[in-house]
Amino acid sequence: MDAVVLDLPLAGPCLVQNSPARRIPSHGTTLMGSSHAIDLVPVDAAGLAVPRGWRALFATEPPDRFPGFGVPVLAPAAGRVVAALDGLPDQVARRSAFTQFGYALGQPQRIRGGVAAVAGNHVVIELPGGAFVALAHLQRGSVGVRVGETIATGARIGACGNSGNSTEPHVHLQVMDAVNPALANGVPFVFRAFLEQGVARTSTLPAEGAIISPR
Repeated sequence: MDAVVLDLPLAGPCLVQNSPARRIPSHGTTLMGSSHAIDLVPVDAAGLAVPRGWRALFATEPPDRFPGFGVPVLAPAAGRVVAALDGLPDQVARRSAFTQFGYALGQPQRIRGGVAAVAGNHVVIELPGGAFVALAHLQRGSVGVRVGETIATGARIGACGNSGNSTEPHVHLQVMDAVNPALANGVPFVFRAFLEQGVARTSTLPAEGAIISPR
């Protein structure tokens, strides 16, 4: 399947993590259709995902400490909603190796828990060409679309959260060849247009660690 062209799912600046431009599989695994997935972490005007402080070194943090928590998530393409899950809790955030150690040990159990345990609150949109785009880790209570609903590019589908297998508020986006991530293969995609470090980019993927925003 050819690369799918998408718009950014966030209206403001964000930090790129686990970019397929760096490696494939981008998340180190092909499980659950994630081979070409990307993570987008909303940042403030200073490019920070969270204010600096001692808590990041030693303690977990409430997700609402992060400026991206609750930021609207937009449909990156027009299509039909074929899956939507809400109601799962947002996790506390873990940024340091100290706080992530115990969490990492629970990773196999979360994977055995299936799509909901990994993706958290999420929406899957079927695109006209037969691909499926999933947006995961949405904020509890924010999902505003229903299965069977046809939505336009840029429609609000939810808000950035920290549900599922997530250590800080961010949006996980991936394209698949089937609606069920547990049975799907990842599909490559590009973003139609964006600014990367102030430079205009078209029909490509942003670099790992870049700060990007819509054009």
